[in-house]
Amino acid sequence: MNEGLVVLVRGIIGFFTLLILARILGKEQISQLTFFDYITGITVGSIASELTVDLSSRAWPHWVGLITWMALTYLVRVITLKWRYLAKVLEGEPTIVIMKGKIMDDVLKKMNFRISDVLELLRNKDIFDLNEVEYAILESNGELSVLKKAEYLPLTPKDMNIKVTSSGISTELIYDGVLIEENLRQMNKDKKWLMGELKKHGIKDVSEAFLVTLNDAGSLYVDKYQDKTKKVKDIGDYKGPF
Repeated sequence: MNEGLVVLVRGIIGFFTLLILARILGKEQISQLTFFDYITGITVGSIASELTVDLSSRAWPHWVGLITWMALTYLVRVITLKWRYLAKVLEGEPTIVIMKGKIMDDVLKKMNFRISDVLELLRNKDIFDLNEVEYAILESNGELSVLKKAEYLPLTPKDMNIKVTSSGISTELIYDGVLIEENLRQMNKDKKWLMGELKKHGIKDVSEAFLVTLNDAGSLYVDKYQDKTKKVKDIGDYKGPF
């Protein structure tokens, strides 16, 4: 009983210490974290957990260690904001990995980065053809920024002086074979209308649909369980067990 009370008190101390220090450090999205920030977060979390449950030692040393790590992190943040050179040393800097459509293989070797990693990051940017890429820059947080060649840039309604209306967000009408009647009513539709639309896609029963969505502009998306698709193409760079 006493041990449980001690853990509770130490947990409260650790929780509010992290909360206060996190507010002091400021807001930063996960995608903006550098590798150093990631390692620091793991270390601080480990110290906080030991502060809470390690009853074999006093709480004071753990708390001092927690404060020390967070204080040093804050100091590094201030220094990197004031001295750009030191920021490059500690956090790294953006690196061009594709320039004018050509892969900088020497740069990749120096960074111990594989071309397959670059291809994966490009696919995350909806780019599946290297011919579309003019520049690709690997940011210090590991994200890839891409500039497409001029002929592959999308043509916007603004370029054509066309006025368009918003399509709104899509609402799920069927999810995993289950009809969501509340969403159907929200979109001012009924089951009779939905079944009529599903029959156009060869679906006779709601359970045959994997996902059906409808947006405010009236665009309906339908995906069936039994899609007649060809064998999935293997885009890996070697034959593996999976």
